[in-house]
Amino acid sequence: MIYFDKVSKIYSPTSIALEEISFAIEPNEFVSIVGQSGSGKTTMLKLLLAEEKPTSGHVFFESIDVHGVGRKELHMLRRKIGTVFEDFRLLPNKTAYENIAFAMEAAGKMPEDIEKDVPQVLELVNLVDKSWHFPDELSRGERQRVAIARAIINQPDVIIADEPTGNLDPLNTWEIINILKKVNEFGTTVIMTTHNKSIIDSLGRRVITLEKGKMVRDDKEGRYVI
Repeated sequence: MIYFDKVSKIYSPTSIALEEISFAIEPNEFVSIVGQSGSGKTTMLKLLLAEEKPTSGHVFFESIDVHGVGRKELHMLRRKIGTVFEDFRLLPNKTAYENIAFAMEAAGKMPEDIEKDVPQVLELVNLVDKSWHFPDELSRGERQRVAIARAIINQPDVIIADEPTGNLDPLNTWEIINILKKVNEFGTTVIMTTHNKSIIDSLGRRVITLEKGKMVRDDKEGRYVI
């Protein structure tokens, strides 16, 4: 489904973000990308989303070079990817329900589909009772659950979670991880970056380790080894 073919990203002669990275991610995998700050994790995600262009190499999604297509086709590819960020990125003037519904509206979904699907995804993330709360009325963990609901509402093939628990306490951290595991069990590919060793060690899933822009490990049932 996803393939990085000898991908490098160089910002300047002294700033090499990624160097000759190659790997493939199959449908329905749960892959964690780990590494110290500056190792290239976020750059890798930006290349997949075509927010950055590689200096060399190619990034493929469903056999399509994401940096070799037109704007319209790229927009269609991005619809197949849901994103979750460390800082949530919710619309402050919309409730939890409205934040999720807005993602469906942007995708051109019909009002009857929105009315049916949004409550279901709110139930999945255990927020039915907070449907009409605004972001500033929610805890950080609840805001991240809204962000996950928004990311999955249009049933993407892939979820990208960039440090989704970075700002959360341990209890909320594990709630978020359990939701991502549930999403993966429903058949969605999950790609997550994290610094949290206990999460990686408990998951027992595939781990790609980056170090100074190079891929130094790719373990199918990995642990956090830096």
